[in-house]
Amino acid sequence: MSTTASAGHTAFPAVRPLGATGPRVFPLGLGCMGMSALYGEADRGESLATIHAALEAGVTLLDTGDFYGMGHNELLIGEALRSASGAARERALVSVKFGALRTVEGGFTGYDGRPDAVRNFAAYSLQRLGREHIDVYRIARVDPAVPIEETVGAIAELVQAGHVRHIGLSEVGPETIRRAASVAPIADLQIEYSLLSRGIESAILPTVRELGIGVTAYGVLSRGLLSGHFTRDRRLDAADFRGISPRFQGGNLHRNLDLVERLRQVAEARGTSVAQAAIAWVLSRGEDIVPLVGARTRARLSEALGALEVQLTPEDLTAIERAIPAGAASGERYPAAQMAHLDSER
Repeated sequence: MSTTASAGHTAFPAVRPLGATGPRVFPLGLGCMGMSALYGEADRGESLATIHAALEAGVTLLDTGDFYGMGHNELLIGEALRSASGAARERALVSVKFGALRTVEGGFTGYDGRPDAVRNFAAYSLQRLGREHIDVYRIARVDPAVPIEETVGAIAELVQAGHVRHIGLSEVGPETIRRAASVAPIADLQIEYSLLSRGIESAILPTVRELGIGVTAYGVLSRGLLSGHFTRDRRLDAADFRGISPRFQGGNLHRNLDLVERLRQVAEARGTSVAQAAIAWVLSRGEDIVPLVGARTRARLSEALGALEVQLTPEDLTAIERAIPAGAASGERYPAAQMAHLDSER
């Protein structure tokens, strides 16, 4: 494992395709959720500065959901794009998840994939983003009451109308992937993939590769566990989702952080950070995989971009996977109620 210094990360690596039919994008995307929701309070000014820094560094894909902060995240991205340089704004692609139903108090009550709802969600997203089209549009979780063919068909109509450029999927299993792809071309599947979450490797990854569908991998740092910055005694904000996440609870947290320490030994011996090693590992899984990094500050963004300079040898990969073997994580990815919504886990 080796790294090379690069002031400002100006030497952009080659782009990666979002599947056979999707756009070509910078090898890392910016997941913007944490700037509005689920990880506690965020600094608005720093969030805008981080989006600007990402765009100026060459990042093209910005990922959001219309339910992140109940529209706040889309408004934030819209503001960031309006105040970005013309060249950066032209390069920017926005991926939007929709479908989650919320309460006034902030709770989640399910998902709505009806065609009328799809059109409604899209109309509000376009208004908040201040854009004429959404680059990649996907339902966040499958609505069990609506066949995926109907939901994807409604997005396909938005594509024909020019309101959406590409269709994506999120957290779905092989059968659903095939059904969706039978209706319209699918650019990518967004799904969790990291050293601590490797479930897609057995059946999902082979399926999307067979069908020419790319992967945008979220959770590549396992919500901070693999960042190298999360400590055992850290107190989480009451609004921080990780407070109810199984992998951050009691003995699970300690066992998972023991794995991180093993990865730290491998990373530091090779002159890179824990986060960079974890991101570089996901990057190494294939040119059809684009990791999304959830950086909320310019400092974390800069560290993440440094992963693009990490060259992993076969020996490095062996050492990394020995430190965190497949299936080694303690605890599920989500609480039980949320796991029940994951078509990808069935």
